Amino acid sequence: MWTKKFWMDALERVLRTMAQALIAVLGTNALGIIGLDWMQTASITATAGLLSLLTSIVASQVGDKGTTQFMKEGS
Repeated sequence: MWTKKFWMDALERVLRTMAQALIAVLGTNALGIIGLDWMQTASITATAGLLSLLTSIVASQVGDKGTTQFMKEGS
């Protein structure tokens, strides 16, 4: 967990997750399923990013140690 590779992988996952959450919220907002303002949208997006980071930290102790993966490589 204390390597540059781990943090670069975690950052990539965080950004990807935040983008997915943002697109999902904007999509449901556009369809009229939910109606959220920009602060609520940003809050959901940031929460998704935080959960992604916490998942990566937990995963660093499970699969291949020191990586953001839950599964061991080759499994």
